[in-house]
Amino acid sequence: MKKILAVALLSISLSSCDVLSNLPNVGGVTEAEAGEGIKEALSQGLVKAVLKLNKQDGFFGDAFYKILMPPDAQKVVNTLRDLGMGKMVDKAILSINRGAEDAAGYAKPIFVDAIKSMTLSDAIGLVKNGDTSATHFFRVKTTDKLVAAFMPVIKTSLDKVDATKYYGDVINTYNNFPTTFKKINPDLASFVTNKATDALFDLVAKEELNIRQNIAARTTELLRRVFGGGVK
Repeated sequence: MKKILAVALLSISLSSCDVLSNLPNVGGVTEAEAGEGIKEALSQGLVKAVLKLNKQDGFFGDAFYKILMPPDAQKVVNTLRDLGMGKMVDKAILSINRGAEDAAGYAKPIFVDAIKSMTLSDAIGLVKNGDTSATHFFRVKTTDKLVAAFMPVIKTSLDKVDATKYYGDVINTYNNFPTTFKKINPDLASFVTNKATDALFDLVAKEELNIRQNIAARTTELLRRVFGGGVK
């Protein structure tokens, strides 16, 4: 039993050394620094994502991140516009995006806690893997928890800007048409939560890639050391 344990410990030790030996240009960087480096990169991406989205027109004014009506409701949109109710639709879309913009500010502590919970071995491996591997790992491991925590915030934000009311008005108007046989669910929070979360992760991934590829984006000594800036 002792021999088996000794072999296992030796294997773990060698594996850790192999990971560090393959890290890109990180001579003199310790395991702890490598782990903290990837967490700092994620944190930097998170801050930029929140600052970009948590402001007026952060969602609504961005052609890529603007939240439109759910796919199931697109027929509703077209029908109401054809009937001269376009202003109702536009008001609903604006309020949905305002709700997402408001809620984005509450994402920071949720995401920070998730970053802090990342293990050292996870972080070391992600320094080596490159591209947006850290964001992908972070997303896979934490999305369910983040969505669960983010949902009530989104609901509150949507209610605060009357998005729930305006969207409900649109859907209920359509549902009440005598020619409407397939009713649409007026629940909006899940759709907006997923869209807002996707936008945050997408921006974090872009910043992670920027830090890996662009020396000027490595704004701290630790980031320069871990990602190959040449600082000893």
